Amino acid sequence: MAGSGTEAFPELGAHCQHSDCNQLDFLPFKCDACLKVFCLEHRTSKSHQCPKPHHNSRRVFVCETCSMSIEITNGEDNEKAIQEKHDRSGDCDPSKKKKPTCSVKRCKEILTFSNSSTCKTCHTKVCLKHRFPADHACKNSNNSSARVNRETKDKFLVAMASRNAKNCANKEGGSLSAPRNPSVRAY
Repeated sequence: MAGSGTEAFPELGAHCQHSDCNQLDFLPFKCDACLKVFCLEHRTSKSHQCPKPHHNSRRVFVCETCSMSIEITNGEDNEKAIQEKHDRSGDCDPSKKKKPTCSVKRCKEILTFSNSSTCKTCHTKVCLKHRFPADHACKNSNNSSARVNRETKDKFLVAMASRNAKNCANKEGGSLSAPRNPSVRAY
C-alpha cells in the first residue's frame, strides 16, 4: 500500500494511488486487476485507466443442496453442469443448508430461537412480526378471532352481572356521601 494512514494512526486507511488524487481514504478499494488501492472516486477501472483487463463476466450460482455461493468466472451457462461439478468436488454439504425463514410470503426473516413464534391455531412457525393470526395467512384466523371475541364478551358480561349482584354501589347509604370524619374541613 502506498503511504497509508496518519501520523497518529499509521495503519488506518490508505492514500489513493491515482496519480492526480493521493487522497487519504479510510475505506479504500483495491482493484482486482492491477492490485492498487483507490478512493471511492477512482475505484472503477475506467476512472483510474486500469492497464490490466477486468473480467466483468463474473456471476454467482447458488447450490440447491447446500445453499453455497459459487463464483462462475469462465462463462459456463449450464447450471446443471455447475451443480454436478460442485457435488463431485466434495465441498457440497447438505448440513450447511440455509436456516429456516418465516413462512409469510416475501418475508425473509431467519427464524432463530429468540425471534420465532408458532401460531396456536395453524401451528405454523413465523417471525415475531407475523405472530398474530391476522398478520399471516392463518387458516383458522376468522373462526379463532370470532371465538376469542365471543369469549371475552362473555367474561365481561359475567363480571358485570356479578358486580351488580354484589351491589357494589351502596344504595341505602348513598354512594356519594361525604366521609364521616373529614380530614380537611371546608369553610
